Amino acid sequence: MTSDLAQHEGFMRRALALARRGWGRTTPNPMVGAVIVENGVVVAEGFHPEDGGPHAERVAFAALGRPPQPGATLYVTLEPCSTHGRTGACCDLIRESGLKRVVVGATDPFPDHAGRAYALLRQAGIEVITGVLEAECTQLNILFNHWTVKRTPLLAGKAAVTLDGKIATRAADSKWITGELARADVHRWRRLFPSIAVGAGTVAADNPRLTARNGEEEWCPWRFIFDGRLRLWNERNQPSVFTDFYRERTIVVTTQHGGLGYMRKLRDLGVKVWTIESPTQRVSLTDFRLRCSQENITGVFFEGGAQLISELVQLRELDYLFVYRSPLLFADDRAKSVFSGLRTEKLVNAVRLRDVLHETFGDDTLVRGHVEYPEKMYVDEAAFSLG
Repeated sequence: MTSDLAQHEGFMRRALALARRGWGRTTPNPMVGAVIVENGVVVAEGFHPEDGGPHAERVAFAALGRPPQPGATLYVTLEPCSTHGRTGACCDLIRESGLKRVVVGATDPFPDHAGRAYALLRQAGIEVITGVLEAECTQLNILFNHWTVKRTPLLAGKAAVTLDGKIATRAADSKWITGELARADVHRWRRLFPSIAVGAGTVAADNPRLTARNGEEEWCPWRFIFDGRLRLWNERNQPSVFTDFYRERTIVVTTQHGGLGYMRKLRDLGVKVWTIESPTQRVSLTDFRLRCSQENITGVFFEGGAQLISELVQLRELDYLFVYRSPLLFADDRAKSVFSGLRTEKLVNAVRLRDVLHETFGDDTLVRGHVEYPEKMYVDEAAFSLG
């Protein structure tokens, strides 16, 4: 049994590696990989290449180009689809192929589908083994899983901090807290998320490009700039996100307090503007999430500033968190911290992460996971002053 499990895990790891080839290209669909094994040897493989493209199982069967041999096994990272969408149901394809065994990693999170394929395949006399590398297969599709179950985008935050949780010195020096390998990983996640978000202060201070760059390749997600009163507008000195080649991928999120004239000038540049009604100059993050849902934006990667990410926590709107930690120590009370605004007097009132993963990038480490809020969480109203 132990030997069988090790073999199953080995082939599933190959399927996971294939699935990751669709990184950032399959949204809103999941990344999925599949391999067909005969006599202990991989004879065909495939992955879902992009939204609208063939499913991983169909690519694998097409690569095989013939009926599988008796005793062949299909390994797939996600439960095969059991309903007809833009392509036929993969369950039908598997049953028609003559395969007698399927090994699956994660179960489809959609309630109407979850486990349905297993029942259909077993009714057809096919052995179904589930839960092989389930955690890894589930973690692969954090955006898809959240969107499928909740129909809202996954709001994720990212921070690069010192050992004592600082993101900049008292003189605002922050480049670079983490090393090149950690920063390259950030670009990898930028490529996965369909959108990136920052506050106006971050744009004013850093003039970031907010694109995903991997060597010579550059890709631009939707770029959200939170600017409740349009303080970034300047006739003479526009940030690059308003003027570069990708400016039509920039969305300024503001309130009615920003001024219609400035909004019109931004739109004249090709920049999009989302006006979210608010009694203050602070953008409602709850309403922002709703607007993203309406626009079918499945995930937002918040990269700063500290006020914006802290507000997400204060409002219980942050779903996922990435914290890159470097082996630096400022030990300075006046250095800038990444999180603030809560009054946490007891451990039971602390915000925690679950399904935590740890990764190492040179001297830096990454801790990431789903944000889990306590039953009672106390916000320091005096610190809750975003404009």
